[in-house]
Amino acid sequence: MLYSLLPMSNDLVVVKTKYRNISISGLPGAGSTTLGKHLAKHLDFKYYSGGDFMRKYAIEKGYFDPKETVHHSASVYPDDFDRQVDYSVREQMSTQSGCVYESWLSGFLAQQVKGTFKVLVYCSDDAVRVDRIANRDDITIAEAKEHIFTREENNLEKWVKMYGKEWREWVVAPKTLPEEAPIYFWRSELYDLVIDTFKLGKEETLEKVIAAIAQN
Repeated sequence: MLYSLLPMSNDLVVVKTKYRNISISGLPGAGSTTLGKHLAKHLDFKYYSGGDFMRKYAIEKGYFDPKETVHHSASVYPDDFDRQVDYSVREQMSTQSGCVYESWLSGFLAQQVKGTFKVLVYCSDDAVRVDRIANRDDITIAEAKEHIFTREENNLEKWVKMYGKEWREWVVAPKTLPEEAPIYFWRSELYDLVIDTFKLGKEETLEKVIAAIAQN
């Protein structure tokens, strides 16, 4: 049982939860990074960003220009390294406590891992997602659209090819989804909590997660 004092709305709220770790997943512009950082701070958990780690690796290997403000695609680094990092995250979820894991695939990697609460954030309005990315990366709306949707398509194509076996073992075999269900790592059935951030601020989103953790 984990305990934490959280400053919410100027009050201290005692949170009791059976979960050892939290995974935060979401496509670009949904708010997963913001949520992950704030949640880790309030819980006094360690924060792990898959995107930051991969970005550092891509820069070190010369796959990505550090002067670029936009985030890179998963296709810039080898499949074997991608798999190595992802399996390392899954192993940490299984053996360690007190961490918020934020990445595109963290919720998928947490499938059947006991003690990890899986959160999916999404934004039901793509125009809002695009605007958020344009502001974050200081790029035009047109550039943000191209970046978001091309990156999503490329990453999904890569990961579907890479993780077909794991999908069958972690999702189909436990009967979370039927065998005929297309592989899509951000299906609501894979998560304990799903939040649409379209009309929610960062504090409201955080409070929803805290409330869900406290109830379990």
